[in-house]
Amino acid sequence: MAYDRYVAICHPLHYVSIMTKKKCLSLVSLVTSIGFLQSSVQTSCVFSLRFCRSNLIDHFYCHSPSLLKLSCSDTFSCDMITVYFVAAFGTGCLMIILVSYILIITSILRIKSSEGRKKAFSTCSSHLMCICIFFGAVMSTYLHSFSSDLEKLDMVASVLYSVVTPMLNPLIYSLRNQEVKRNIMQAMHNLTSVDITLSNTRHHA
Repeated sequence: MAYDRYVAICHPLHYVSIMTKKKCLSLVSLVTSIGFLQSSVQTSCVFSLRFCRSNLIDHFYCHSPSLLKLSCSDTFSCDMITVYFVAAFGTGCLMIILVSYILIITSILRIKSSEGRKKAFSTCSSHLMCICIFFGAVMSTYLHSFSSDLEKLDMVASVLYSVVTPMLNPLIYSLRNQEVKRNIMQAMHNLTSVDITLSNTRHHA
């Protein structure tokens, strides 16, 4: 999304030629590969541990830090692998996003029209909000998950990045689509009309 916004704002006339289906597929493949690599390494690490305590996880779902707490083996290497992957890939992705937005903001500030600047900032604001929620929650969960004092906070943070952010994405980007807005308004108008008709029917009855 950061690259897409960068191309749309900094190179609007070349957007179609730059953001081809092949490039989109390549970006999706890259992100999927990184996610698969991280998941595979962390899962393999967990399978190398011994579990001889309770099998009850004090969390909403089964994720790596919660499983490590149940192990009766030394989990230091797995803890370090988790921190390394989150720090490396998380920081790497965040740096790419920040660089793209620095270029975007620089380009926006060059726009002479205040209306144009407002429209450009509006285009990026929803994505930036999702980024802040997602990265803030992920870093809080994985980089501070070894402190027992923050367990409840980690649970809340994990809900933010695993549930709230994925729910916000389609909502935010759909509501930016004018056709979707018109359909929602039409549906609300139809519901209101039905309610008024039912009320009138009951009143006359």
